[in-house]
Amino acid sequence: MTDTAYDRIRVVVVDDHAVMRAGVIALLTNEPTIEIVGEGSDGREGVDLVERLAPDVALLDLRMPVLDGVAATTEIVALPVATRVLILTTYDTDVEIERAVEAGAVGYLLKDTTREQLADAIRSAARGETVLAPKVAERLVARMRRPEPVVLTARERDVLHAVADGLSNAEIGRRLVIGEATVKTHLLRVFAKLDVSDRTRAVVVALEQGLLARS
Repeated sequence: MTDTAYDRIRVVVVDDHAVMRAGVIALLTNEPTIEIVGEGSDGREGVDLVERLAPDVALLDLRMPVLDGVAATTEIVALPVATRVLILTTYDTDVEIERAVEAGAVGYLLKDTTREQLADAIRSAARGETVLAPKVAERLVARMRRPEPVVLTARERDVLHAVADGLSNAEIGRRLVIGEATVKTHLLRVFAKLDVSDRTRAVVVALEQGLLARS
């Protein structure tokens, strides 16, 4: 018969709030597949714990003294261990989420998660699967669906300003000291970026998006 103790997921819990840390540990104590092997009160302690104990999962708070959760995550994923980092925090802003994911965290949970959700997340993280709280997942999906802002080069803006002034391609070329063919090339690129098909519409859309100063 297999000894289930050896099949447990080894976890370290790192949070600078002692009550919160104790609460998380209490939630997980009766989980038969999870074993808490260490706890720390700041990011530096978390990194040291991982380096010394090589747990399967490091459950980290985001904002901590000495070394915050993002910096600790960066150091942990650089260690020669297979520890997965799971962030458990109260912060759900886009900036915080992106910083944690970019640092190498496989999951991002909020502290209103239930015991069952937390245990499931730890098991998923141990398998290397991405784990996101529903609110966090919604924010990331919404951000991905948000259209990227249009960026015009300085020369493309110059050409478009000249179009707004009512100049022909030849006149634009003379103003900017470039060939008429080059003017056409810049205009085609502007049309593509703004998803338009004519000069007038290009100026209108550029003004609407704040890409051209209104005269």
